[in-house]
Amino acid sequence: ESNNTVLKGISSSYRNKGDHVIISAIEHDCIMECASFLEKQDIEITRIPVNKDGLINPEDIRNAITPKTILVSVMHANNEIGTIQPIAEIGKICRAKKVFFHTDASQSLGKIPLDAQKNSIDLLTASSHKLYGPKGVGLLYIRNGISLTPLLHGGGHEKGIRSSTVNVPSIAAFTKAVAICQKEMKAESQRLTLLRDKLITAIQKTIPHTYLNGHATARLPNNINLRFMFVEGESILMQLDKYGFAVSTGSACSSRSLTPSHVLTALGLKPAEIHGSVRITLGRWTKEKDLIYLLKVLPKIIKNLRKISPFSNLIQ
Repeated sequence: ESNNTVLKGISSSYRNKGDHVIISAIEHDCIMECASFLEKQDIEITRIPVNKDGLINPEDIRNAITPKTILVSVMHANNEIGTIQPIAEIGKICRAKKVFFHTDASQSLGKIPLDAQKNSIDLLTASSHKLYGPKGVGLLYIRNGISLTPLLHGGGHEKGIRSSTVNVPSIAAFTKAVAICQKEMKAESQRLTLLRDKLITAIQKTIPHTYLNGHATARLPNNINLRFMFVEGESILMQLDKYGFAVSTGSACSSRSLTPSHVLTALGLKPAEIHGSVRITLGRWTKEKDLIYLLKVLPKIIKNLRKISPFSNLIQ
């Protein structure tokens, strides 16, 4: 809802100044779908490509900005591959060009350092349940002086931005969750990074033809996205579920869709590589013993699935 409010609200409020919005090619579906909606309202949308690691070149943003550009929206960190974008550089470019800069920080808030002022962020969105808060609560930061046409009209709640009865208990819980994550961020980030890198190395060492999707180091501490050649991710998911592991083959928000991930497609991966990709995320309750157990069962699962794969003759 916050992402929709930003894109639609800015496009409406500043239509007299321009009709051009820039996003990246790997944004969350709510940004991608909202951008497609705006195109039908005669808003020009530019989708900036990423490299093979999922990183945006800030200069591509600079070159895409025109006199009609009113907004640049680039997520801080990707929900599928965990790649962290150079938002400080992008924000600096936008500020110099007098273009509003929005970042979707749903995946990064509470996990890695984030400073709206230092990164020249004008608008920032985040979600409570991504950092152990209640579901159904979001955050929208708006820099002073920016006008947004609201999605909802009514009693003028929340400074006229969102008319609706305010969910105070959930907001309070979200606030508490952020405070806990901020307090534990440094230690938890270091712990998860060590577990993440250990698991990536071990899996690639024990399972041949396995590759990392996304950047190796400019990456969220809790995110692992691997592609296993000659096997389908959905089969891996179902087999791991039998052992108590919950993984995904793309964005959890679109897990019911078998359409190839637009994020992995943007990396230049082939359909077979995309369908063999699995996202594994770590969290506050992930322990060393969980990794050991996963490393015990995963190689066997991949080996057995490859035996019945129609591409088994390609495995060397």
